[in-house]
Amino acid sequence: MSVSRGVFICFSLILLANIGVYGQAANSPYTTFGIGENYGNALANNQGMGGLGFSQPQYWYLNNQNPALLVYNTFTVFQAGLVGEQLKFNNGTTTGMTRGGNMNYLAIAFPVKHMKVTTSLGLMPYTNVNFNLTYSETVDDAATGQVIDTVSVSEQGNGGLTQLYWSTGFKVAKDLALGVKASYVFGSVSNLIYKDIPIEGQSIPIVSGYNQNAYSKGFLLGGGLSYSKDSLLNGEYRFSLGAIYDFGGNISSKRDEEFFSLNAINGDTLLTPVLNTLEGYLTLPAGFGGGISFAKERVWSIGFDYYYQDWTTFRSLSRVEDDLGEAWKMALGGEYTPDYAATDFFKRVTYRIGVSKAPFFANGKKVDDFGINFGFSLPAGRSSIDIALKAGQRGSVTENGLKENYIKAYLGVTLNDQWFVKRKFD
Repeated sequence: MSVSRGVFICFSLILLANIGVYGQAANSPYTTFGIGENYGNALANNQGMGGLGFSQPQYWYLNNQNPALLVYNTFTVFQAGLVGEQLKFNNGTTTGMTRGGNMNYLAIAFPVKHMKVTTSLGLMPYTNVNFNLTYSETVDDAATGQVIDTVSVSEQGNGGLTQLYWSTGFKVAKDLALGVKASYVFGSVSNLIYKDIPIEGQSIPIVSGYNQNAYSKGFLLGGGLSYSKDSLLNGEYRFSLGAIYDFGGNISSKRDEEFFSLNAINGDTLLTPVLNTLEGYLTLPAGFGGGISFAKERVWSIGFDYYYQDWTTFRSLSRVEDDLGEAWKMALGGEYTPDYAATDFFKRVTYRIGVSKAPFFANGKKVDDFGINFGFSLPAGRSSIDIALKAGQRGSVTENGLKENYIKAYLGVTLNDQWFVKRKFD
């Protein structure tokens, strides 16, 4: 391994340790549901095609979406990436804008047996929770049920889950490969609620608060399948199918809850009793997906992916969450490299485009999420700098009470090298 590559990896590890890997994207009320917004497993090169990747063999890039496709990595591949987001929201009366960014992934894959077994390790965000809401609640008379007052409420949430994963792909036949993936998911989510309590005759204005901190950890398993037939139509084309399955499972969770009261004038705490500590499990749903792609070797490829999860089976500390429903995502995209062996730099650039649609149910209503993606990879020998942009819209004021227009930018670095190879000559 060269010194420059070693320095780059050390720099990436230092960066990762300092900023954390839990999601800190732009502030969004849609992250309040379930365990937050799911990041997915697509790397920067996949994001340029709408997140496509279930069926496409990649020689120069680590495939983080279908572990069966790892067998196509004949070099050691190291990838690191960042993500940034700008979000504009509109709830019909108020508009605003937020920004955020974070480390997106850090992953490595290396062949154990050339074109037979390849293994991969990685660290990346699993979900993101980041919201700040202000709204009003009515206070009803216990005897009559009549509204007697209105309370101003401020609610904040942040944190998320991170996944540390290991995956391996195995070539089991000429055109067939299988893969397995094990992930250790861990992290914390905090929710803080303030309520201004109007009390008649009270000389000191009081703010009532509720603080909740949940800590979760556990293992999840998944697997993948790939069938890829090359040398078709005069030996220049490849047809591929891919499928993945993510097993549902329970991860342990502990939640601390407390009520407190504050002096609204100076912020002094008037009362801070620990209310309760709950222990149990988060029950995460199983998910499955598949893809199909067609390619001309080293020139272009097109593909389609579909993924489905039923979040009605989700349980938070063994309690039903009634506001969630089915979620699915489909992506259509492709990439094109004019001439990978050309002396002209721009002919060796890989250009990508894709679209994605990912409806989900939140608060009992369907939320549409549609995005258009663009991307390209700038070559540097066997390595590259990978850039992708996604412009999308999520929700609507009419149906969901909130519309978000967002732009996400992905920046990744891919390094290919021959590691763990014993040199015959020095």
